[in-house]
Amino acid sequence: MSTVVITHGTSTRRVRRWTDALVLVVVLVALWQAASELLGPDVLTTPAHTVQRALHIVSDADFPASLYVTSLAFASAFAISAIAGVCLGLLLGTRRMAGDVMEPLMMGFYSIPKVTLYPVVLLACGLGLWAKIVFGVMHGIVPITLFTMNAVRNMPPIYARAARTYRMSPGDFARHVLIPACVPEVVSGLRIGFSLTLLGTLIGEMFASQSGIGRMLMIAMNRNETSTIMALALMLFVFATLVNLLFLTWQRHLTHSD
Repeated sequence: MSTVVITHGTSTRRVRRWTDALVLVVVLVALWQAASELLGPDVLTTPAHTVQRALHIVSDADFPASLYVTSLAFASAFAISAIAGVCLGLLLGTRRMAGDVMEPLMMGFYSIPKVTLYPVVLLACGLGLWAKIVFGVMHGIVPITLFTMNAVRNMPPIYARAARTYRMSPGDFARHVLIPACVPEVVSGLRIGFSLTLLGTLIGEMFASQSGIGRMLMIAMNRNETSTIMALALMLFVFATLVNLLFLTWQRHLTHSD
């Protein structure tokens, strides 16, 4: 009997969640349509026209090349941010003094507008792929590091005491205790870092690149092509939203499994 009740409650919550999401999408589209009619198509295109323009861009022969350039830069930047951020966060979390010193420094660095540092990135990396990768890493590595460091610090002390009781080596402690205990919060950091790395990569393409989606956005802005700007923004929004939903699902699964 209890199993039936639990299953029914879970299915009810799932239906309610999807219903709320559908209502939210409908409301946002309605507000978008109303704002477009109020401001005019030169300022904000309608949802239908934006979708049509997005389909036209995707079917263009030059779009796959631009998508490949942006995907390569973003995937590289996010991989570097994730690996380096998690490793650095684990190190700073286990070394309390180092973490206390580095945390305000990282927050100070992150408060600087990254655009002001782009000339330095161009001088160091040149006008090419690595400049976009570095600029993406600059945006994404700090939140991943901070989330991971706080995950280590918030780990229940009983875990460390149990590891010492069983005389676990540092490697075994990290593999069997530290990393599993920190994974849910690390996933939160990866979710935030994903969005910010994507933002940094696109900004890098907008300022100094010969191809890519960011370059397409900059050209459309210079030509005042509102429909193209809205179409590209819609595609980026849908992509980022879907990936964030995957991260949230992963995090929720990890939290419930604990």
